This record gives sequence, C-alpha cells and structure tokens, in this order.
Amino acid sequence: MKNFKYFIGLFVAALSIGCSSDNDGIDNVDSAEAPSEMSALFTITQDNTGKVTIYPNSKGATLYDIYFGDGTTEPAHMTPDQGGMEHNYAEGTYEVRIVAYGINGESTEFTKPLTVTFFAPENLEITATPETGNPYKKNFTAKADFETFFQIYFGEDPNETPVSFNEGETVSHTYATVGTYTVKVVALSGGAATTESTTTVTVIDPLLLPVTFESSNTISFGDFGGAVGAVANNPSQSGINTSNKVGRITKNPGAEVWAGTSFPLDQVINLTADGAIITIKAYSPAPGKIVKLKLENISNNTLSAEVDAVTTVANQWETLTYNFSAANNGNNFQRVVLFYDFGNNGTGSTFYFDDVKQTTGLPQIVLPLTFDNSALTYAFTGFGGANTTVVDNPASGGINTTPKVAKLVKNSGSEVWAGSFINLQQPIDFSSQQKIKIKVWSPQSGIIVKLKLENYANANINTEVDATTTTSNAWEELTYDFTGVNNANNYQRVVVFFAFGTAGTGASYYFDDIKLSN
Repeated sequence: MKNFKYFIGLFVAALSIGCSSDNDGIDNVDSAEAPSEMSALFTITQDNTGKVTIYPNSKGATLYDIYFGDGTTEPAHMTPDQGGMEHNYAEGTYEVRIVAYGINGESTEFTKPLTVTFFAPENLEITATPETGNPYKKNFTAKADFETFFQIYFGEDPNETPVSFNEGETVSHTYATVGTYTVKVVALSGGAATTESTTTVTVIDPLLLPVTFESSNTISFGDFGGAVGAVANNPSQSGINTSNKVGRITKNPGAEVWAGTSFPLDQVINLTADGAIITIKAYSPAPGKIVKLKLENISNNTLSAEVDAVTTVANQWETLTYNFSAANNGNNFQRVVLFYDFGNNGTGSTFYFDDVKQTTGLPQIVLPLTFDNSALTYAFTGFGGANTTVVDNPASGGINTTPKVAKLVKNSGSEVWAGSFINLQQPIDFSSQQKIKIKVWSPQSGIIVKLKLENYANANINTEVDATTTTSNAWEELTYDFTGVNNANNYQRVVVFFAFGTAGTGASYYFDDIKLSN
C-alpha cells in the first residue's frame, strides 16, 4: 500500500510540475472528488476450476486495489483499462473488497459478496478388470466430468478407509475369499458436490488343475452323445481315494460309442512348465474299459490332443496316466474331455473319476516332504532375519534316522516373527486327512513352532496353528490340527516359524517329514 501511495504521489507531483504555469490545473486536481458510483461484476468459469474474473467499475477511479477475501495477503492492483482481474477460488462464500483511487489519491471502498459453487461430477464410469493369474485380485479405474479425484470402497470391509486416486490411475485390491462384492466409487469435484456410483465384482474359486471336486465352485459339465456328468459322493471311500466328492459319468443305454462329458478350466493348461503328464483316479464297474482323455482349446475344439488309458480293476480306485508330451502346448488347452468305455455304446453303466492332476512325471515337492530326494531342489525363502537350508541330519536316531533334514537359523536380532517358507508343486489335499505332523529338533523345550499355510497366488488366504516343543536336543513329532480347513483355498505354501514371539539369538532348529495325518 505504501508503494501504491508513493506512486500516486509521484503522479500528482509530475502533474504539478507540468502545470506550474497554470495554477488552474493544480487547483482542479486538488479539488477532484473521490471515486463514486462503485460497482463490480463477477464472472465464474463453468469448469470447477474456481476461476473468477472481477470487473470493478466506478466514476473517477484511476486505480483499484482488489482484496479477494480468501486469505490472500496482498491485494491485486489494476487500472480501469485492464478490464478484469482473474483469481482462482475454492468453493465457498467470500467478501470481495475493492478500493478505488482517484487522480488525487482520494479513495472509496466497496464490498460485494461472492459465492463460488462447483458442479457435481457427471458421467461417472467405473471399470473393473481381473488380474491375469490371480482370480482374487481386481483392478479398478474411473473417469468422470468435472471431477478432481476419486475415492473407492472395495466392499470387503464395512469399516474400510477409502483409497483415493486420480483419473488415469489404476488401483488394485486382492480379496481374501470368494464372493460377490459391491464396489463404491465417489467422484469429488473439489467442493462439496460429489457423485457416487457402484458396481459389483465376483470373485470365484477358480477351477484349476488339480481338480478334486471338493471345492465349492460349480463345475459346468458339457455332456454329449448320451452321457451325463455330475459331481457325486464317493461310491467307495477306500484305497487311494478316501475323499468325499468325485466326478461321475453315466453312459445311458444306447449312448453313442463316443459319448462323454467335459468341463472348462479357468486357466490354460501349461504342459511345458507344469508337466505333460496328467493322472486321474478312476473307478470302473469292469476292467478293460478304455478311458479317453482329450484336451481342447476352449474357443476352437479342433485344436486338441487325446490319449487313451485302460482300466485294470473292477469296483476299485486306480490311477490312470496320460502322457501329453507330444501335444502342442501352443494350442492353449483349457477344456478337459472324458470318454468312458470309449468305442462301445452305452448300457447305463456309471463310472467315477477324481483328482485330475498334472505332473512332470518326475519327483515333485509335495507332501510328505522329507528332503531326501537328491533330484529335487528344496528352495526355501527366509524372512525377518531367518534362513533355511537342507543339511545332514545332525542327530540321527530316535524317531528320525533319515540322512537329510531342513535347518532353520534364527540369526541374532532377527524379528520375533522370523521364519522361512517353501512352495509345493501341488496344493495340499485335505479332503481325507486334516492334520499335519512335523518332526522337529530344538535346543530348548517350551518354544512355539508355528505352522502357517498360504495360497500360492494370494498370501491373504492363509491359516495357521501353533505347537510347542516338549524336549530339547532330541527329535520329537509335533501335530497341527487343521480340522475344518477349507480345502478349496488351495494351500500350496508351507511357512515355518521357530521360537515364534521371541527375537533371534542365533540358535539353529531342525525339521523333517512334514506329512498329512489323521
């Protein structure tokens, strides 16, 4: 303000010097009236930017000071010939004060209220897409007119805190369980006006190999030629198959020689990475029956491969093996097709099948886990300051005389939750046995040994049980009761914590023979 008054003073002084021979000019300046008839026009852009143009008007003004009323410290200066003064406001109500200065520095003030209101966002669109390879993970984007940012509620937790994101960004969420969720997105305008919309996402328990029929997912059988496929109770819980549910094919009287059933998987079978051999547990009323297994591309069934196997026993579970090593993995097989008693017309006989599994034909890292197979690489991943390796049994005797065991070192200062995990090549099958036993060796008794199981694709799907050592410097067997476990969660990662709840001291612990038990 001092600078402005100094400028007015200079202007008047210059006018006085220029008119030194004309006292009338000086008298006219001195006698000029203060600005009058003040008013102001406000225009606001209709794009939610809060851009306001202020047009002051008055009689006799040569300069204006504009105080915006929004906390801006210094006023803006303008002359009448500038037209208007632009300023960006947040949404709200303001008192705009305008001071008009005349030619002699006399001033007049004028105050006018200004209300800035934003539009509510319009045309809100939400897009949800699944994550390839992880059916529990969904990716979300949104767009709208007049928005500044979005907030999203994923619908899994009624007390969740929303996640904020901008247009053009993708936010992701991994759901813990299958189900249908209502996702809400709120578009904010920068002011009080908001718009919201909802969409539903469905998380399914994917049908993948191995297929055990114990899952809660619905299998869509595609029957043909007079055969009927369904999920049924196990007709003989014995031998190699004590599970509760199995697949069933009824080949009705007069059914075609090629009658059968099929079901699509939710993921392409990778014969190269996951193994070209498929095994099926089969139950037939007679030996000598051809059971054909065909793999098809889900969009083009002419891209297919098939292999035959023959039953060898009657009314008893056996394992049939199919070698697809000659098949073209690039055909992206995703449909499993089964023909029972292929080549013969239907007689009304019923056949059963279960545990459709994929394997390399080589030994796999599965339960029971013994660490004694030199053809396998037991790759553990440590965390929190612990690490695990396979070593010679340091105390062969008692209940454990095997040559190799796993050694977990909980290094000094490691976290109380330090441990290690190993990924299995097949999910644990809890359909008939729901306890796990582990042989352990600890330098002290009374420590907690936690066993945690996780879904390979989604670690948020997990379950854990604690056991406590009862002896020191000797092998003992701990039992973990997972009764009631959801077998459909496909637990394929085994996580072991020794001395859980206690920071590491550098001690070494050993474990072996991780196996299912009743």
